[in-house]
Amino acid sequence: MGGLSWWHWLIIIAVFIVLFGAKRLPDAARSVGRSLRILKSEVGAMHDDEQAKRAATETDLTAAQPTPTAQIVGQTPLAATPPPPVTPVVPVVNPVPVDERRP
Repeated sequence: MGGLSWWHWLIIIAVFIVLFGAKRLPDAARSVGRSLRILKSEVGAMHDDEQAKRAATETDLTAAQPTPTAQIVGQTPLAATPPPPVTPVVPVVNPVPVDERRP
């Protein structure tokens, strides 16, 4: 008694055809199919983003640890590099000649 028999389905289909018309039903079915495809692709993209985020956090955890100095090849320590040359700064006392000043 709980299930629908074939004539129940026939009545339901007839009601849909009468309510919506024969032209609108295929368009509605197409739009439902497109919506389901879009939903499926978005859910897949969410899973891909989640996996990429998980992979990024795993590499970020290892990147937070400093590399030991013994493993760095071909780099000199910062203390061994000479400082850049310092050029003296000469202050300008009066850039405008006295003759051209106006009171």
